[in-house]
Amino acid sequence: MSGPRYRAAGAELLIVEPLDLFTAVFHRASGMTHLLTEPAPQILEILAGETLTADALLARLSQDYELGDAAGEGAAMLQARLEELEAAGLIDAR
Repeated sequence: MSGPRYRAAGAELLIVEPLDLFTAVFHRASGMTHLLTEPAPQILEILAGETLTADALLARLSQDYELGDAAGEGAAMLQARLEELEAAGLIDAR
């Protein structure tokens, strides 16, 4: 199933700082700081290096994390995180 391809905002626009259970991400374009929890920082990290579909991203995340079945709860969780990250301007869809 094809769909949008996601990519992270350029590295020059983001300052990422791990803070124990959270990761602070300062988005220079908006001047806002976002506090993220897993798997959002990992999504940003993967998408910083390449542009992927949600299915390909889920496959990559599933290598390191227990996300539930790919067709159900894992896909729904990922879609929700992608929508949140896109709304914050930290990723974009093509």
